[in-house]
Amino acid sequence: MPVLIAACALAMTLTGGVVAQRIGDRRHLVLGLAAGLMLGVVGFDLLPEALRTQPRQVFGVPAALLTFVAGFLALHVVERSVAIHRAHEGEYASHTHGHGHAHDPVKGVGIAAASALVGHSVMDGFAIGAAFQAGNTVGAVVAIAVISHDFADGFNTYTITRLYGNGRRRAQILLGADALAPVVGASITLAFTIPSGALGLYLGFFAGFLLYLATSDILPEAHSPHPSKTTLMCTVAGAALMWLVIGLAD
Repeated sequence: MPVLIAACALAMTLTGGVVAQRIGDRRHLVLGLAAGLMLGVVGFDLLPEALRTQPRQVFGVPAALLTFVAGFLALHVVERSVAIHRAHEGEYASHTHGHGHAHDPVKGVGIAAASALVGHSVMDGFAIGAAFQAGNTVGAVVAIAVISHDFADGFNTYTITRLYGNGRRRAQILLGADALAPVVGASITLAFTIPSGALGLYLGFFAGFLLYLATSDILPEAHSPHPSKTTLMCTVAGAALMWLVIGLAD
């Protein structure tokens, strides 16, 4: 049963990716909506779940919030390192190998971000399987929440990969991996389960990762070519949509 339900999440992820591919010249609206969806996932889903599953405190601060800040800073350090590297590279000719292909480290950031989303989708599938081990009712509620926001996962996986300059084919490959990930995660639970405390730490870290992407990369990119009220409305709508989805699932 968990694996079959995870297959529904696969279909929803692919749907989100297809929508992201076909949006055309309204890219700024896509980015604004994606940022809102990501903010909603962080504030209404990931952080509350992280705090619930990992209530332990370290020097008066919840451990899940420490990993949340660690996730934010980890991506910040990576991006700053890439920016410094690119600044120095700009003083010289493009670095190539014998086959003539230039390196673009920014593409690696997009791949890393999309890979983190794939990892999150594995945990989505794992969450479905673990919930069904606790009971069919709990499993059904978790499945509704996961399937609903997997549309956003597919949407964001494709958008983030393309945002950092990766080609369409590479973005589609990562989208396919993100779609298959929930099925893989649900299958894992047939063998063993993950401790809830460790899951809470992971969710906190991933929430920080997503928050950095939404606020430091996607929103500025959305508003730079089209600083419009419509883009802002899309961001607000994305956050509100995630609130509605998570509220209905609960």
